Amino acid sequence: MKLRERDAGAAARAPRPSALRRAGRALTPLLWLGPSLALITVVVLWPVFEMARTSLLKISSSGVTLGGNGTANYTDLFDEDDLVPVVLRTLGWVAGVVVTTMVLSLAIGQLLNARFPGRRVVRWTVIVPWAASVLMTSLIWKWMLDNYSGLVNRVLLDLHLIDEPVNWLAHPWQAMLWMMWVAVFVSLPFASFVILAGLQTIPGELYEAARVDGAGPLRMYLGITLPLLRPALLIASIINVINVFNSFPIIWAMTGGGPGHATDTTTTFMYKLAFYDQNVGESAAMAVVNFVLILVMVLLYLKAARWREEVR
Repeated sequence: MKLRERDAGAAARAPRPSALRRAGRALTPLLWLGPSLALITVVVLWPVFEMARTSLLKISSSGVTLGGNGTANYTDLFDEDDLVPVVLRTLGWVAGVVVTTMVLSLAIGQLLNARFPGRRVVRWTVIVPWAASVLMTSLIWKWMLDNYSGLVNRVLLDLHLIDEPVNWLAHPWQAMLWMMWVAVFVSLPFASFVILAGLQTIPGELYEAARVDGAGPLRMYLGITLPLLRPALLIASIINVINVFNSFPIIWAMTGGGPGHATDTTTTFMYKLAFYDQNVGESAAMAVVNFVLILVMVLLYLKAARWREEVR
């Protein structure tokens, strides 16, 4: 009893840390978090703030700020006759490219995960389109689709699938389909390797137990592989959505968004507003709308994929 009283008395007499020391302890985590917070502020938050601020300014064609413009830039943007078709075309472009990419990536991921002679060579081959410049890949495909000297027309003529050369990129629908194929072509490596990484985290014991229970390949794929691949599919899909939505080089190199605005997406439309129409403020307003559209699409996808279950 006396020992407890002595300890309690000693604790009561122990000097309390000063306010300066307590503040130092509270601020210590900032030494570790500070660089990351500074990087996020400079690289992410500040450009977003500048984009939103510019959308409210009146800027001359030479780039001189003439003062505030209120919401006039947004009013002008929403009065554009081409805005709605461009946004709808962008949504179709993103959905078509991402869905096709994910379906093909599932098959390629399974192939890369299988054991066969020359697997390492195949893996390196698949990654080549990702390592190559997107602009150069687009220009090569544009040359291959040329109606006079393109390889595609030559092969189709030799196979008697067409009677005369076709100018594939002159027709909007054909041009969009070919550009979507190029976007899928450059997106496949990343999605395939993310899925491959997900496949390699699935324990082999699960498949052995399923075989003992008499499960076939299809049942194991639907009951084991796909559910356990959800985190990898989620990451690959979201990054693919953001990349495809903001894709500029493919469209610009192959059609320039033309004829007219027939193959424009929001990114090329935004570029034309800034550099063809010399309307930087309206282009910034388009950038804000583009940013909001991406956020909405990602949030809807996360909600549909029930991402909270993955976090738990």
